[in-house]
Amino acid sequence: MTVSIFNRPDIQDFLKELSGLNATGGNARMKEITHRLMSDLFKAIDDLNITPDEYWTGIAWLNDIGAAGQAGLISPGLGLDHYIDERLDAIDAELGIDNPTPRTIEGPLYVAGAPESTGFARLDDGNDKNGHTLIMHGVVHDADGKPLPGAKVEVWHCDTRGFYSHFDPTGQQAPFNMRRTIFADDQGRYKFQSILPSGYGVPPGSPTEKLLSALGRHGQRPAHIHFFVSADGHRKLTTQINIEGDPLINDDFAYATREGLVPAVIERDDEAGINANGLNGPFAEIEWDIYLTRLLDGVDNQINTQRKRAAA
Repeated sequence: MTVSIFNRPDIQDFLKELSGLNATGGNARMKEITHRLMSDLFKAIDDLNITPDEYWTGIAWLNDIGAAGQAGLISPGLGLDHYIDERLDAIDAELGIDNPTPRTIEGPLYVAGAPESTGFARLDDGNDKNGHTLIMHGVVHDADGKPLPGAKVEVWHCDTRGFYSHFDPTGQQAPFNMRRTIFADDQGRYKFQSILPSGYGVPPGSPTEKLLSALGRHGQRPAHIHFFVSADGHRKLTTQINIEGDPLINDDFAYATREGLVPAVIERDDEAGINANGLNGPFAEIEWDIYLTRLLDGVDNQINTQRKRAAA
């Protein structure tokens, strides 16, 4: 049996009522969004003949997602973060703005307040014995392509087990391990020493994994390093690079891989390179320049000021 009640006048009136469109108080934008989303949900219940059991299963899953604090994890998993990036790209294209360094998703594991330095930082504390030393460096450029002294480069990544400091269930990592804020030197250069991170997956048995499994999908990510890059007069860049050679680069459950964000990884075992970086053995090197874009009429039209982020 197919029953459709969405277009009944009383249902349409009901949608206006529950969305607050008939009320004088409240927030007009919130009413508009709620009315559209609830209308789409009501219509989907009709069109797909969603049963009460299916509906309440969904409600239970939402409760589980909230209890697990995984809304920020399922959001990229369902492609919402990538879709927002695509829309921002389209908006920029309409405005004639080119982004030499592509934006991509932030992820849910940034922590504010990382230790600061100028020019160079050591990210890892040396306790991850499985880590392969990484030296990463480059130049931050302004909107005219010139080196940008003082640019703020925030960088964070996981260890070889796939765990981030402040979110490590084993408690093995010190606060701000593999998290730093580096201000570019007087030639716009940034550089850091760390280890190559590993890829990782969503928590086993989690509500995020359960949904992805129901969709016939995995919850794995390739190895990557996150960046926020900002400077006066420029828009803040949210991006991340993937580690070249990872088999999941083009199969990321979070859809963060973008052209231009997979720089070459060069294995170095030459004595000159080892000595120049104060190391005692072979290391991996990544050189990656970053290009910022100028403010739009004095405003950063892409910054997200409302997102809740962890603070140590």
